[in-house]
Amino acid sequence: MDTVRIAVVGAGVIGLSTAVCISQLVPQCSVTIISDKFTPDTTSDVAAGILIPHAYPDTPIDTQKRWFRETFNHLSSIASSAEAVDAGVHLVSGLKTHGGLLLCRRVEDLWELQPSFDIVVNCSGLGSRELVGDSTVFPVRGQILQVQAPWVKHFIRDGSGLVYIYPGASHVTLGGTRQTGDWNLSPDAEISRDIFSRCCALEPSLHRAHSVKERVGLRPGRPSVLLQKEVLARDGQRLCVVHHYGHGSGGISVHWGCALEAARLVSECVQALRTPALTSKL
Repeated sequence: MDTVRIAVVGAGVIGLSTAVCISQLVPQCSVTIISDKFTPDTTSDVAAGILIPHAYPDTPIDTQKRWFRETFNHLSSIASSAEAVDAGVHLVSGLKTHGGLLLCRRVEDLWELQPSFDIVVNCSGLGSRELVGDSTVFPVRGQILQVQAPWVKHFIRDGSGLVYIYPGASHVTLGGTRQTGDWNLSPDAEISRDIFSRCCALEPSLHRAHSVKERVGLRPGRPSVLLQKEVLARDGQRLCVVHHYGHGSGGISVHWGCALEAARLVSECVQALRTPALTSKL
């Protein structure tokens, strides 16, 4: 087997970072990202994008620290590089420079990818509820406002993290909500007024903000992050799958560290495929 064909399902920050890590760390492979939504229409595009530790009770503390540390170091290197201004699209452009492909389509069953790919990486987030029948995945609705307020140069956040003001490259993000089990993707006008009022209480100059946009995203909640291998078998055929989803509100904060771990699992699958004696044990 010369080139191992790898499909990454999902184009949020988890899917993109995982695809980049695979393309960088796994030799002689082709990587294709498959998703029915790409930026600017993903949940990751709605996220404020602040780097802050997120607790995963069922994950060892040392593992969480490693994920966060590796993510922090990666983003720090971008911030101090010539690409800092374009960091918002760094993951996509990084993938393309390594020969990756983007395919816009909806995947109904991971097995449908088996004829065209040797390994599938499931980064479908909330979509895993239907895609792989994971009933433990649930939505955590987040509604935010994106406003033009270029004079805001520093972030402000209350103790609960439910009121925050995060300046970004193109707008200031005001938030927010954590509505567990709510699937509604339509902005709620009353919630928007409440967010704006609470943020103005912290920073009165926001009364002068303009070009207010309402955005809603559904975070992929789960009791714990699922980061593991699985082998699907049907009619004598096998398909190695690496699951990587369920990061809830902490995807931005651990994406690179988790992606590195996912790439290591993919590398193990590749090694098994290339070693005939191990193929039967997949």
